[in-house]
Amino acid sequence: MESNHTMNKVTAATLLIAFGIIYGDIGTSPLYVMKAIIGESRVIEESIVYGGVSCVFWTLCFQTSIKYVWLTLKADNDGEGGIFSLYSLIKKKGKNLIIPTIIGASALLADGIITPPVSVSSAVEGLRMLNGLENLPTIPIVIFILSALFFFQRFGTNKVGKIFGPFMVLWFTMLLGLGIYHIVHHPSIIKALNPYYAYNLLMNYPHGFWI
Repeated sequence: MESNHTMNKVTAATLLIAFGIIYGDIGTSPLYVMKAIIGESRVIEESIVYGGVSCVFWTLCFQTSIKYVWLTLKADNDGEGGIFSLYSLIKKKGKNLIIPTIIGASALLADGIITPPVSVSSAVEGLRMLNGLENLPTIPIVIFILSALFFFQRFGTNKVGKIFGPFMVLWFTMLLGLGIYHIVHHPSIIKALNPYYAYNLLMNYPHGFWI
């Protein structure tokens, strides 16, 4: 009985740590995704809002179902996953694919470099919306936050995950609550699940493809 309790406790802690590490990246995307879609100079209208939400929804669906579930989970190297395990696998069985795999690994590293600054910058820039903070110098604050994060990272991913896990639970709970609240007050947004709106934005909206 005590053993089962310990296992359950460890499992819950592990899930919380994973929540802080893995979903921290995904969960902060709303800070800059819709801002990038709408932009500062574009007029906010129904086609761009519905199209943007539709693009986000279907991108996540395709990435999850096709890229991760169908492709990535099948491309394992003795149970290990990731782009570097894929590189080892291809090195043994498909030498013609080494260059594309190297490009994939480079893209992964580039994403790991650019994502933290974009996420933190978007969060800090949000403070400029508060009265009195319109001229807040964001770059020094971003550099300080990132330096602090990388400093604490040396103590181990496990400890970083323990710190970020509870914050991510609160963050996702807030996103869920705000999402439900706004869907109730604007239920027609459900129409954005129709892929037509994503297609219309990409093909017919000015500069839609480059969004």
